[in-house]
Amino acid sequence: MTRTEQKNIAIVLIKFSLPLILSGILQQLYNWADAFVVGNVDGELSLAAVGATTSIVNFFILTITGFTLGLSILFAQKYGGGKTERFPKILATFSVALGGVYLILAAAGICLVPVLLRIMNTSDDIIHLAEGYLRIVFIGIPFLAVYNVFSAALRGLGDSRTPFLAVFISAMVNIVLDIWFVAGLDWNVQGAAAATVLSQVAMTLFLVLYSRKKYPLLRFELKRRMLDKEMLIQGVRLGIPPMIQSGIHALGSLVLQNFMNGFGSRTVAAITTAYRVDSIVILPMTNLGAGISTLVAQSYGAGDIKRTRKIFAVGALMMALVSLMMTGLVIPFGGRLIALFGVGSEAVAIGSAFFTRLAAFYVVYGLAAAIRGYIEGLGDVTYSSITGILSLLSRIILSYACVSFLGDRIIAYAEAFSWVFLLLLYIFRLIWKYRQEKTEQAAK
Repeated sequence: MTRTEQKNIAIVLIKFSLPLILSGILQQLYNWADAFVVGNVDGELSLAAVGATTSIVNFFILTITGFTLGLSILFAQKYGGGKTERFPKILATFSVALGGVYLILAAAGICLVPVLLRIMNTSDDIIHLAEGYLRIVFIGIPFLAVYNVFSAALRGLGDSRTPFLAVFISAMVNIVLDIWFVAGLDWNVQGAAAATVLSQVAMTLFLVLYSRKKYPLLRFELKRRMLDKEMLIQGVRLGIPPMIQSGIHALGSLVLQNFMNGFGSRTVAAITTAYRVDSIVILPMTNLGAGISTLVAQSYGAGDIKRTRKIFAVGALMMALVSLMMTGLVIPFGGRLIALFGVGSEAVAIGSAFFTRLAAFYVVYGLAAAIRGYIEGLGDVTYSSITGILSLLSRIILSYACVSFLGDRIIAYAEAFSWVFLLLLYIFRLIWKYRQEKTEQAAK
């Protein structure tokens, strides 16, 4: 591969991934704004209440984004293969199907809020606040489902800019409403939840209306029969494995949240706040992996196998550089970022120590994300999902097995180990694919 080819691929990856990264950062500002305003206006208990709901909300969000990850691969493969006439059918089918499913699940979640929080071992001093916050946040879940379907279609077309515009508008609305509802009207955590939901509605409406206007391919008519059986089967085949992985990952996060809650509200406030910072830090790696996946899927759909390998090679090098930069940023400044959320000095110390232990492994996570993007772009979503589940199980087992002599330090160590395990599994798959291709070529 020549330097010119490397440069061209790198430019395309940056142009595609940068809006995804910025969108991800702005999406995280939902929780950041809630936590920042609530923590500084109402104090550490309210901050802990918002943090205690994170794993429950993420269960819904991760299953949505997991499924639509598969949809974005389907859209990209259709686009690369010149079969763009399928776009309206795919979009209509999954806007209705996914939106309807999550409307039902959100309604059930609202009814089961007290039960869910008790199962999560939520502390008595914050459970009432957490209930009020969670009930309102559930209202926005169906809108997120529809948003992510349209976002998947746009990514498949190679447009990552429009979702960024939608998220930008939403983030600005959320920040303004957070300040108004919490600091101005004194609505406490319920005001933060209401701000989040209204901003999600604004985001979804903008994306649907703007994308329909900009792309004729994304227009469909509302009619009685909107589900296309063929597209439903293809979408489910690619969407269910990452959705199962994301769902199990979210359930595992609930287990880990329950585990963490046992350390008390101060540790909960510290670590959940640290994870808010961490979620921003790993976004460049996660979304660069998504960019690799989309470009690989487009080339694979067009039958250009050699280009898929070039994209992976350049993407993996970029990933290593980005992850090392994130390590250099977080270790010295992680504690200061946590302090911005209004937590006490002890909680800042706990969070800072967490970053010191975890950030050294960002390069491991980044390389695993690069290989995952390549494998999923080829349509190998099932293996990727299985490895994600195995990695999560290793993290849970290690957390409970070593807590007696490592204490809260195990939270960081267990996650770091799970990343190492994940990378080894992906490397094994790459070697297996390489040998399989050699065998097929020899047979010809």
